[in-house]
Amino acid sequence: MEPIFFSIGIIIIIAAIGAYLARVLKQPLIPAYIIVGIILGPVLGLITERSIIAALSEIGIAFLLFSVGLELNLKKLKDIGNVATVGALMHMGLLFGASYVAFKLFLNYDNLTSIYIGLILMFSSTLVIIKLLSDKNELDTLHGRIIIGMLLMQDIVAIVALSMLNSIGHFTLGPIILMFVKGVIIFLLGLFLAKLIFISVFKFAAKNDELLFILSIMAMFVFAIIYHYIGFSIVIGAFIAGLLLGSLPYNLEIIGQVKGLKDFFAVIFFVSIGLELIPVSISSILLPLGVMLGLTLIILPLLTLFLLALFGYKKRTAFLTSISLAQISEFSLIIVAFGFNQGHINSEIFSLTILVAIITIGLTAYIIKFDDKLYQWFGKKLTIFDKLSKHNKELISYLEEGAEHKVVLVGYDRIGYSILKKLHMLKKNVVVVDLNPDIIKHLIKKKVPCIYGDIGDIEIIKRLRLEEAELVISTVPNHHDSMLLIKKVREINPEATIIVTSYDAEDALELYNKGADYVVVPHFLGGEHISLILEELTTDLNKLLNIKISHIKALQERRKRHPHHR
Repeated sequence: MEPIFFSIGIIIIIAAIGAYLARVLKQPLIPAYIIVGIILGPVLGLITERSIIAALSEIGIAFLLFSVGLELNLKKLKDIGNVATVGALMHMGLLFGASYVAFKLFLNYDNLTSIYIGLILMFSSTLVIIKLLSDKNELDTLHGRIIIGMLLMQDIVAIVALSMLNSIGHFTLGPIILMFVKGVIIFLLGLFLAKLIFISVFKFAAKNDELLFILSIMAMFVFAIIYHYIGFSIVIGAFIAGLLLGSLPYNLEIIGQVKGLKDFFAVIFFVSIGLELIPVSISSILLPLGVMLGLTLIILPLLTLFLLALFGYKKRTAFLTSISLAQISEFSLIIVAFGFNQGHINSEIFSLTILVAIITIGLTAYIIKFDDKLYQWFGKKLTIFDKLSKHNKELISYLEEGAEHKVVLVGYDRIGYSILKKLHMLKKNVVVVDLNPDIIKHLIKKKVPCIYGDIGDIEIIKRLRLEEAELVISTVPNHHDSMLLIKKVREINPEATIIVTSYDAEDALELYNKGADYVVVPHFLGGEHISLILEELTTDLNKLLNIKISHIKALQERRKRHPHHR
């Protein structure tokens, strides 16, 4: 059996078992994959060939970044440009300085090793964070956009850092500048081709799933090879290819085609982190490990909180951003592997980095899963960061002074759009709460009373003046948020009617027990709606045509009003 086939087969078999057990135990999958890697590599020694591990890891990163590029809409990042550029650079600079000083001056490491550690700790993981935020549908939130913007700037700096490390001993600025100029020219040429040629080619390819799939993967390999040839990593070329294809009208179809590959290589990447661990004496690395974890899990979030406050963001946005960034990056793994292979750092630093990656990435899966609960615990202690903010960068609200809002609608997107339309037809005074900045901008433009915020935030609930509400509707399917909303409404206004949303039958029953007047279960409600349509069809077939025409008009109106929802 070929070594590469054996390695992939063993990884997938054991990872599948680990993922199943994690789901049974209701645990995140990423830590399970990393543990599988530790078992297969350092513990059992089934996969020890470093060249295979490195190749699998880099291919995994390339496919994942390709998928990230496909799903990324750069237009949505324009409002957070300052914090994503200047703020991210300040963030990296401060973190690099703190890490360098800690290891150079306090732990007496040599200059080059301290530089490597500073670089390793100053980057957060684009792949891990975007995957976890995507799973929670939080990429379009304000903190999600800030995170993406900062991560993109970090990735650019990581490329520069790798280029500089590659030139140690014979560093010259000219070749690096030339490399970036070439990279920008190729990207601009790609944009030109995307608008002129790609759109026609992929329009034809979209008629056949197999052709669309192979053309998409071809584009990824073409750009990966070109960028590798001019001096970049293949993962940057894959990311650029994703960005270019993501600008096409067929990006959703392409995402659907490559989703299976993305998930497959995501497993490979996370398992490879555990595989790369080199066993060392824990006692010899305990102190530096503690310092690295302290810098990543404590100093990094505090720096993020401080900087975002200075840039005018409120404590909730700053907190969710800061805890999401508290891990090291896949670029950190590339940097440490490069340094180890070049003899710049020893096996102890290599093992330290892998351990920090395993711990912080594993913890991030839990941190992002329970970020709302963490904010409830720490939120009251973060008021100092609100005081640091001299100007407010967040879209807070558009509320008519003195107006009473008899209806509170939480969540405008998807079914909330139709609900608001009906409420306006009924002449109801409605205030909308939403966590998507684009939606709040649209509502402000239309002079619809609205508040930017998360209904899971007690401060937002307090601002809603629920004692005046006759009807509270939430289209947000988050169970914890729905439970909190029901509890607060019943405390403040027991007579109000409460309608909430759930995707799970068991959760829906619990919401009824807690005091909900009605729980919207979308798939159940959809089935009921179709059954009513079928009932009408038995008496008049023309009714389907009327329903269809009405539905199409509503969809066209929605697309016209919200072109950012592709």
